[in-house]
Amino acid sequence: MLQIAHIKDNRDAVIAGLEKRNFKDAAAVVDNALEIDQNRRNVQQELDSVLAQSNAMAKQIGGLMKAGKKEEAEAAKAETGQLKAKSKELDEQLKVLSSDLDEVMYTIPNLPHSSVPAGKTPEDNEEIFKHGEVPVLHEGAKPHWDLISDYDIIDFELGNKVTGAGFPFYKGKGAKIQRALINFFLNEAEAAGYGEIQPPIMINEASGYGTGQLPDKEGQMYEATADKLFLIPTAEVPLTNMYRGDIIKEEALPIKHAGYTPCFRREAGSWGAHVRGLNRLHQFDKIEIIQIRKPEESYAALEEMVEHVKGLLEKLELPYRILRLCGGDMGFTAALTYDFEVYSAAQERWLEVSSVSNFENYQANRLKLRYKVEGKTQLLHTLNGSALALPRILASILENNQTADGINIPKVLQPFCGFDKIN
Repeated sequence: MLQIAHIKDNRDAVIAGLEKRNFKDAAAVVDNALEIDQNRRNVQQELDSVLAQSNAMAKQIGGLMKAGKKEEAEAAKAETGQLKAKSKELDEQLKVLSSDLDEVMYTIPNLPHSSVPAGKTPEDNEEIFKHGEVPVLHEGAKPHWDLISDYDIIDFELGNKVTGAGFPFYKGKGAKIQRALINFFLNEAEAAGYGEIQPPIMINEASGYGTGQLPDKEGQMYEATADKLFLIPTAEVPLTNMYRGDIIKEEALPIKHAGYTPCFRREAGSWGAHVRGLNRLHQFDKIEIIQIRKPEESYAALEEMVEHVKGLLEKLELPYRILRLCGGDMGFTAALTYDFEVYSAAQERWLEVSSVSNFENYQANRLKLRYKVEGKTQLLHTLNGSALALPRILASILENNQTADGINIPKVLQPFCGFDKIN
C-alpha cells in the first residue's frame, strides 16, 4: 500500500502515476484519502489535547486533596469525568477514520516505475528482448492438447470427472516430466543462491492483505470459508508473509527464497483455443523466487532475477521474448513487471510463462516489513518471479520438440526424466 505521507507530499505526481495505470477517478480517490487523513489527524490532535488535560487534572486533584480543598477536588474530578468521556468519544472517531482510510488506501494500486510505458492493453506492452529461433515443425504437427491424448500423458477428462475442468491428471511420462521440471528449476534456484522453502499452500486473511491478493483478487482465489483460509495463487504469498511484521537485521539481507507449490486460480478465463489444454488451468505447479532487498538494491536485484529466468529458458532451448508491461497491464501491486513469453510453434503464438516484478515498498508497507539503518526503521523492497510456471513450459516443450515419431526431451531434462523421448 502507498504511504499516505508520500501521497500528501507528492499529490500531483501520485495522480499522474495512477492515471498512467488507467486507475479510474485517480484525483477523486487521492483527495478522498487526503481528506480522511486530515480529519484523522485533527481528531488525533484533539484527543492528545484532551488526554493531556486529563492527566494534568489528575495530578491537580492529588494536590487539592492534600491541601484539604475537598470541594475543588470534587469539581476537578467531575471535570476529569467529562474529559474521559470526551476522550472515549474521540478514540472511537479515530478508529472509524483509521478504518476508513485503510479501506481507501487498499483500493489504490502501486505507482508505476518511470520506465513503465503508457498503455491500456497487452498490445501496448514493450518488447525489450528476444532469443532463439522459432522451430520449423514437420507436416502434420499438432498442438499439445492433441499430443497429450495421442501419447496418453495427461488426462483432462479424468480430472473433470474427479474434480472439474482445469484440474488435469498427469500420467506416466507426463508425470515424470512434471517432476523433472520441478527438480531442474529448484536445483537452478539453489545454484543462484535461493534458499529452498516448502511453504503451506493455504494462507489466512492477514497474509492475503499483506501481499495484496486481498481485497483485490478474492474472486480469483479458492476459499475454505469455515476457517477463513485461502488456497494460494502462488508461493509468493506465503514466502513473503514469512516476514510480515518483522524488523530484519541488516546483516540478514538480502533474503532470497525459492519455493515449489501447487497454485490455484479460481477464475481461469474464458473459453477458446487460447485457454485450451495446459494454456490456463485452475491448479498448476510453479517454482517461485522472491527477494527482500534494501531499496537502493532492488532494481539491480530485479535484473538479476530476469537473467535467472533467461538462463532457464535458454537451457530448455525454448525461443522466448521479454515484455515490459504497460501501465494498464501491470498487476495491482507491481511497480515494474517483465513478462516472459515462449513461442509455441504448433499454436503459432506466444505464451506467457513468467512474470518478474519489483513491488518497491508497496507490499512492505502492508506487511510492516522493515529493517534498521542508522538507528531508524525503513521499509524494505520486495520482488518476486516465476521460475518457472510449468503448464505452458510443458506445452511448449511438447509442441516445439515433436517429430514424426515422437517428442524429444530437452537435453537438460533428460537426467531428471530418465528418458530422452516420448513415443
